[in-house]
Amino acid sequence: MIHLPVLIADLGLILAAAGVITLLFKKIKQPLVLGYILAGLLVGPHLDFFPTITDYKNINIWGEIGVIFLLFSLGLEFSFKKLVKVGGSASITAIVKVVFLIFAGYGVGMAMGWNSMDSLFLGGILSISSTMIAIKAFEELGIKHKKFAGLVFGVLIVEDLVAILLLVMFSTLAVSQQSAGAEMLMSILKLSFFLVLWFLGGIFLVPTFLRVTKNLMNDETMLVVSLALCLVMVLLADQVGFSPALGAFIMGSILAETTQAERIEHLTKSVKDLFAAVFFVSVGMLIDPKILVEYATPIIILSLVVILGKILFTLLGALLAGQPLKTSVQAGMSLAQIGEFSFIIAALGATLNVTSSFLYPIAVAVAAITTFASPYLIRLSEPFYDLLARVLPQKWIDAISRYSSSTAGITTLSDWKILLRSYIFNTIIHSVVIISIIFLSYRYVQPFIANHFANEESALVISVAVSFILMSPFLWALSIRRIQKTAYSHLWLNKKYTRGPLVAIEFFRIALGIFFVGFLIYEFFETWVAVVIALSLIVLGMVIFSRKLQAFYNKLEKRFMLNLNDRENQKPDILPWDTHLTELKVSPESEVVGKTLAELMIREKYGVNIALIERGRNTIPTPGRDERLYPNDKLLLIGADDQLASVKGLLEVELPEINETSFPDKEMTLQKVVVNSLSPVFGLSIRNAGIREKAQALVVGIERGDAKILNPSSDFVFDTGDVIWIVGNNKKVKEVI
Repeated sequence: MIHLPVLIADLGLILAAAGVITLLFKKIKQPLVLGYILAGLLVGPHLDFFPTITDYKNINIWGEIGVIFLLFSLGLEFSFKKLVKVGGSASITAIVKVVFLIFAGYGVGMAMGWNSMDSLFLGGILSISSTMIAIKAFEELGIKHKKFAGLVFGVLIVEDLVAILLLVMFSTLAVSQQSAGAEMLMSILKLSFFLVLWFLGGIFLVPTFLRVTKNLMNDETMLVVSLALCLVMVLLADQVGFSPALGAFIMGSILAETTQAERIEHLTKSVKDLFAAVFFVSVGMLIDPKILVEYATPIIILSLVVILGKILFTLLGALLAGQPLKTSVQAGMSLAQIGEFSFIIAALGATLNVTSSFLYPIAVAVAAITTFASPYLIRLSEPFYDLLARVLPQKWIDAISRYSSSTAGITTLSDWKILLRSYIFNTIIHSVVIISIIFLSYRYVQPFIANHFANEESALVISVAVSFILMSPFLWALSIRRIQKTAYSHLWLNKKYTRGPLVAIEFFRIALGIFFVGFLIYEFFETWVAVVIALSLIVLGMVIFSRKLQAFYNKLEKRFMLNLNDRENQKPDILPWDTHLTELKVSPESEVVGKTLAELMIREKYGVNIALIERGRNTIPTPGRDERLYPNDKLLLIGADDQLASVKGLLEVELPEINETSFPDKEMTLQKVVVNSLSPVFGLSIRNAGIREKAQALVVGIERGDAKILNPSSDFVFDTGDVIWIVGNNKKVKEVI
């Protein structure tokens, strides 16, 4: 009889227990993650009345694979461009929330008599909300179309990146066992360097590879290639001293920028679900019921800290970011849980043997309690806001409303800000590329040439030459390329006192390029005479071949930008009051199909404006009353939550996933314009101003004093001090108003 390997028997037991328990949890409509944890508790070593697994080492390996694919999946939903587009509101909210909760967790841990390392890891565990739980709860409650959902998703995106940073920082602290500022700074700089390098290299190579091999990729090969790319990045991250989970997250984020992102996410979902189930079951195996009983009081205290702290600090961060009170309250009560990243942080402390044995089970118990409470808190968020609105002094509510309205307008960057921001990005990006070329050449290219093709001296010369050829386009871009010509010209011509700083900046750029060339040569030859001679020849060569370098660099930049914008997904700005932009798709079975907008009277009946229609490859901004709706038209709508919900029922479709559809290159945003006596529209009615015809824009609201007018009539006459809210193309609106 063939002996069944222990690994297969244990895996069968795990999946059987997970399957039975999760079916039960599905029946009672509870999060499946809790079911997996309970299944792990049942088959773990601490309960004797169920069959128990025998080989914990192999199960831990499967759990680590689960973490890798879980982080890969989160990366596919992350996207660096989404991080840029979530804007300041989500970033400020997330940072305020995380920082305050880390301090709160650390303080509570120290107050309970725990050591400093346990308290620090506790702060990290409590600070990160669960992306998986929040998204799942939103789907089940059917509220993804509501205004606050956009802020919640933005906060979760920022928190994912912050969690990665926390993993690196905690790893450094755990190894050094002290708050070593220099080591912490070096770890952060090292992380930043490799994040930039991997992002640049990944965006330049991966989308191009997928585009070239598109015709060869069926579902099977796409799955294999995607997992291979994930594991290659895992290997690279491990080689440079980071956690494998970071590599998986980075590759997921790179693939999220490609046109194949949705397909890859769909194909890898089953793999992720399988290994994630094993991971969460392995988490449950570490729970000792005796520890839970012994530490029942800390578990209850920490659960209250998570729920109350996240509501309070998210509310504070959102209000500071300029969000309305209602949105802030709803976002806070939607993020009052911990989840997958909390498990990973707790597992890091246990793996490095720097935290006490009770911390991991406590973290899991707190996650279970807050996850269970999360859907109920989300349901109660609107009634809780209504209670606050009745209890808080009216002057507080008015002050919050004024602050929120004042931060929602268009922000104009000065020429200095535009120029300095561009120079900083230019310097960081090209410095990273140049340093990586020097490092790779010195570490790998020169030894390879010396061992296989030439003697050591010839290998040095060849390596320097190859390195400089590869560096040349980036040296030109770093030191010579003119950036933001318009802003530069304004500063040079209009303000004489700015010429000194501009000259200093250009001198610094050239000096930095010369430094990198000298550093390259000195790394190989270590003699200053050789450095000076070679440096002179190289600088002369760069001046002579400047045009060719420019042409070659422009090709590289064009290819990079093509790959970066392959999956453009422009997210409209958040609107004033309770209105916001969302997208709906006309179902072929809808009763609106074939009817004109005049016949449907959507604006009159529901108070919802149609800002844009996307029909195939064609887009119709601010459609007229005679425009008809056809099956699968994508509508960009502006309205309040209840208004959009009514229109959703009319169109008989489900709202699309956040950021999954787009209206590329149309720049349809909400803009705030203040009318003065010199404005072209001063004294004119909306109809006579011709805003719709000239700018393809739509006036959706006007503030006059304390009065707010939604959907103003076409006879409304503009006066000095009026604040106009317009949906349209940013450039065209500025030309008309």
